Amino acid sequence: MRSRSNSGVRLDGYARLVQETILCHQNPVTGLLPASTQKKDAWVRDNVYSVLAVWGLGMAYRKNADRDEDKAKAYELEQSVVKLMQGLLQCMMRQVDKVERFKHTQSTKDCLHAKYNTPTCATVVRDDQWGHLQVDATSIYLLMLAQMTASGLRIISNLDEVAFIQNLVFYIEAAYKVADYGMWERGDKTNQGIPELNGSSVGMAKVQELHLLCIQRTCCLNYVLMHDYIDFVCMCVLQAALEAIDELDLFGAHGGPKSVIHVLPDEVEHCQSILSSMLPRASTSKEIDAGLLSVISFPAFAVEDTDLVTMTKSEIISKLQGRYGCCRFIRDGYLCPKEDPSRLHYDPAELKLFENIECEWPVFWTYLILDGIFTGDQVQVQEYREALEGVLIRGKNGIKLVPELYAVPRDKVQEEYNNPHSVDRVAMGQLPHMWGQSLYILGCLLAEGFLAPGEIDPLNRRFSTQFKPDVVVQVCVVAESEEIQEMLQDAGITVQKMSEVLPIRILPARILSHVYVRLGNSKKLNLSGRPYRHIGVLGTSKFYEIRNQSYIFTPQFLDQHHFYLALDNQMIVEMLRTELAYLSSCWRMTGRPTLTFPITSSMLAEDGDGIDSCILATLQKIQDGYFGGARVQMSDLASVQSTSFHTHLSFLDEENDDTLLGDEEVGDGYGEEYNTFGPSEDSEDVFDQYLTQLLHSTTTKRHLPPIQRGKHHIFSAEHTTRDILSYMAQVQGLNIPMSSMYLPVRPMKSQHRKSLNLLEAHHHQHGPHGKQAKIHSAPDLHLPQDSQGNTDFAALVRQLKECPTLQDQADILYILYVLKGADWLVELSGTGQGGISVRSLLEELYTQAGACKEWGLIRYISGILRKRVEVLAEACTDLISHHKQLTVGLPPEPRERVITVPLPPEELNTLIYEASGQDISVAVLTQEIMVYLAMYVRSQPALFGDMLRLRIGLIMQVMATELARSLHCSGEEASESLMSLSPFGMKNLLHHILSGKEFGVERSMRPIQSAATSPAISIHELGHTGATKTERTGIHKLKSEIKQLDDSRPVSVG
Repeated sequence: MRSRSNSGVRLDGYARLVQETILCHQNPVTGLLPASTQKKDAWVRDNVYSVLAVWGLGMAYRKNADRDEDKAKAYELEQSVVKLMQGLLQCMMRQVDKVERFKHTQSTKDCLHAKYNTPTCATVVRDDQWGHLQVDATSIYLLMLAQMTASGLRIISNLDEVAFIQNLVFYIEAAYKVADYGMWERGDKTNQGIPELNGSSVGMAKVQELHLLCIQRTCCLNYVLMHDYIDFVCMCVLQAALEAIDELDLFGAHGGPKSVIHVLPDEVEHCQSILSSMLPRASTSKEIDAGLLSVISFPAFAVEDTDLVTMTKSEIISKLQGRYGCCRFIRDGYLCPKEDPSRLHYDPAELKLFENIECEWPVFWTYLILDGIFTGDQVQVQEYREALEGVLIRGKNGIKLVPELYAVPRDKVQEEYNNPHSVDRVAMGQLPHMWGQSLYILGCLLAEGFLAPGEIDPLNRRFSTQFKPDVVVQVCVVAESEEIQEMLQDAGITVQKMSEVLPIRILPARILSHVYVRLGNSKKLNLSGRPYRHIGVLGTSKFYEIRNQSYIFTPQFLDQHHFYLALDNQMIVEMLRTELAYLSSCWRMTGRPTLTFPITSSMLAEDGDGIDSCILATLQKIQDGYFGGARVQMSDLASVQSTSFHTHLSFLDEENDDTLLGDEEVGDGYGEEYNTFGPSEDSEDVFDQYLTQLLHSTTTKRHLPPIQRGKHHIFSAEHTTRDILSYMAQVQGLNIPMSSMYLPVRPMKSQHRKSLNLLEAHHHQHGPHGKQAKIHSAPDLHLPQDSQGNTDFAALVRQLKECPTLQDQADILYILYVLKGADWLVELSGTGQGGISVRSLLEELYTQAGACKEWGLIRYISGILRKRVEVLAEACTDLISHHKQLTVGLPPEPRERVITVPLPPEELNTLIYEASGQDISVAVLTQEIMVYLAMYVRSQPALFGDMLRLRIGLIMQVMATELARSLHCSGEEASESLMSLSPFGMKNLLHHILSGKEFGVERSMRPIQSAATSPAISIHELGHTGATKTERTGIHKLKSEIKQLDDSRPVSVG
C-alpha cells in the first residue's frame, strides 16, 4: 500500500471536520440539513451555504487523489451535495402552485416558504406566520445550482424539473420590484417584519442570491406581515442568479436544447442599474449591511463597478467590524443583552439602545478571506485567517468550530457603551454555526491550494469587474413601403423595404412576448410559463433562430398600441437616443447588438409629402456613426447577421406544435405593416400559422364614420368632457367633492372644447357596469330617451353613426362603456348584421386619434381603456430605489396616495386609477409623468437632490398653473392645453420645471392639411434675453412648491 501524502492527510483532516460539523446532521431521506441541534427546520439559504464546503472538499479529493479510495470519497461527497440540492428542489416543487401564482401577483401570500420540515420536506408554518418572501434564498439556490452543474454535478434529472427551474427564473425575475424580508429574515431594521427592497435579494437574483446569515431566534421579536421596504442585498443575489443560469444546460454534458434555461437580459440589467443607485446602502432602513460582502464578492460577484466594490467593502470594515467579526448592521438588536424577547417590535427611536453593543459575527471574516483569495490579496487573506483563528472555539478532539456570534456580557454593557470594542465578549448562539463553518472550511481549501478559485466559480462570475470593450450598436433601418423607401432615397439614405430582407423576418416586440409565454410551459405541473410582459431592448437586439428560420424583432418603444408615447415622433427620437446609449453601456453578450428601426407611415410629416424632420435628422446622425453618445453603424440586416448575437428557441420546435394554436388569448392592437412580409397564411408550418394568428388578431378594421372638419358637436358647447365624466359618476351613485386652486391670472373665455380642469380636482371611483341605470340629469346632456325616461341606446348608436368629430365619438363610446360594458356589441351596420364591441371601437378610435395627433383625446381614450405603460412598475421601482417616495392623485389627501415600495404592475395601475377618481385622463397622465421622472432620475439624478417625496398630482397642477400664466387663460383652458401637449412637449415641460430653467409656451394652429382640430402647443427654452427677471424667478418658486412635502394648500404663483 502506498503511503499517504501530506496533502492527503490534510484533506482527511478536513473530511473529518466536515463530517463532524455538517454531514452528521444531514437527513438520510431528504438530504436536508437542520439549522442546528436546537432548530430542526431546514432553511433554504443555510442549506445552500452549508453544503458549499462539502462540494469544495469533493472537488479537492478528485483533484488531489492519491488512491482509489480518494476518488470514492470524492464521489460520496458529491452525492451528498446532489442529495441536498434535490431535497431543496423537492421542497419547492411541492409548492408549484405558489410559483405559478407569484409570477402574476408578487404577493407575500404566494411566495415560496423559506424553511421546511427536515425529515419530510413539508412546510412548517402557515403562509402568514413567517416572513417567507426572501427572494435571496431562492436566488442563492439557483446561483449555486448553476455553478455546481457547470462543475460537473448532475442535479436535475428530468424535463419536468427543467420546466420548474425555468419557472423559478420567472419567479425571481420580478423580484427587484418586490419588497422582501431580506437576508436576515427580519425586514426593516426595527424588526417589525416590514419587508424592504433588499440589495442582497436583487443582487442574488441577479446571481441567484446570496443571503447571509438567516438565523434568528424563534422567541425573538415576531413579525407583523407588512410590505414596505426594499433590501438591496437580495436584489444583488437575484441579479447574479439570473446571469449565472442564463443559457445553462441543466443536464450538463449529457443535455440538449430542451434542457437549456433562458433568461431575458433586460431583467438582469435593470437589477444592475438599481444596485448602482443604491450601494453602499443595503436597504431603505439599513445604511450599510455586512451581508453585502456576499454581493460584491463570492458567491454573487454582482457589482461591476470596481470603485463601488471597494467603497462598499471599506464602509463595511470601517463601520461594522469589531474584535470578533462584523455586526450585521448598525443598531442590530439580535441577541443583545438589551433585547427584550417579550416585545413584538421596537420603535425606530428605541434602536439607540443597541448602538455600540451589537453582536459580532465571525462568519463575515470568512467572506473577507474568500474575497482576498479571489482578488489575489494575500495580505488580506493572512490577516483575516489569523483573526478568525483567534475567535474559533475548540470542540471535541480539538476540532475548530465557528460560533454564531459574540455578545457583550450583560454586566459589561455600560462599559462597552462608554468605550466601544473594549470588553471581552462571550460566544453565543449556535456552535458550530453551520453556514460559517462551511465557508471557513472552503476558505481553508482555497488558501492552502487544494482548490483554485475557478473551480468553485466555473461560470467565471469573478471577472465581472474586468474592463469591457466599447460596444458598436448595429442599426438596421427598413422602410414600410416603396414610397417611404423613395423618400429616404431622395434624402440620401439608402434602406431596404421590409419585404426585401427575406428570408430574415421582422416582427414587432409584442410577438416575442407571446412567444416567450411558451417557455417553461408544463401541463403536468400546471405551469403556464413566462407571464406576458414586454421585452426590453436588450432582448430585441439579437437574432432568434426558430425552426431553422431567422427572426429579428423591433424594439418595444415603437409599440403604438400598448401606450401612446410611440405616436409622437419626437418622443421616438428621444427613446431611440436613450435605448442606443443603454445598449452601448449594458450589452454583455458576444457579438454586437442589432437594433431594427422601421420607418412607417406614422413617421411622415403632417402633410404626408416627406419624412418627419426629426426622424430624418436622426437617421442622418446615425449615418455619421455617433448618436446620443453611442457608437453606431447603419447597415442592412443581411450584412450584420454574422456579427450579431443569436439565440436558439428550441422550446418552439415541431414536437411542441400541439401547444401553439387555439389556447392563447390575444388582444387587439396593430400588425398590418408586418402582415405583408410575415409568414404566409397558406403555410403548413404550425409556427407560421401561430404567427399569422397573432398578427391578424391585432389588425384594426374601420367601422366608425369618417370625421369631418368644421362640424358642430352633438353635445352642446357648454357640456365638456368633464361634465360627461361627472355625469357618469352621478349615474353610478358616487359623491364627488370639489376643490379649487387659486390662479393669479385673469380668466379668458375659451372657444375650444374643454376636457377637464386640473385646478378643480374631483374624487371618483371609476368602473364599467353592464346594467342600465336611470339618468336623472339626462336632459343636461341631451341624451336620447325612450318612453320610460331611460337612455335610448339604439338612438345613441344612431348618433354615433353620424358623429362628425372624434371627440363626440369618444364621448358616446364612453357613455356606452360605462352603462353597457366594454363587451357590449354596437350594431353599426344595422340589426342582424353583427355588432362590434365597444372596446374594439375605442381601439379603432385610439388609432384614428393617434394618426391625427390629438393628444388630449388619445389620453382620454387611453384612460377609458385603462391602458398601462409597459414599464410602469419598473419606473416606480427606479424612483423608489433612488430613495424617493411617490404620491399619485391630485392634492390634497385623502385623494393623494403615497407609494413607498415597489408594487406589481396591475396593483400599481389600479392604485393610480383609484387615486385619480373620475378623471381618467389624469390617471393616464400620472403614468406618463412617472415614466419621465424615472428617465430623469436615471440620467440626471441631480435634479432630485433635495426632493424626498415626488407628488405627481401637484406636479400636474403646477404645470397647469404655469401654462395658465404663460397663455393668459383660465384654469380649464390651461388644463386642456396641458392634456393637448405631445408626449415630447410634456417631458420637456417637466424637465424645465424640475431644473428651474425658464421656458416659453406658444400656441399655434396646425397646417390646413392636418386632420387635427386642437391647437398645437409647444414648449421652448428661453435665454436671458427672452425673459424678464420676474419671469426667471417664477419657475424657481414653482419648483420650491413642488418640493413642499406636507403642504396640501393651493399653490399660488406670484
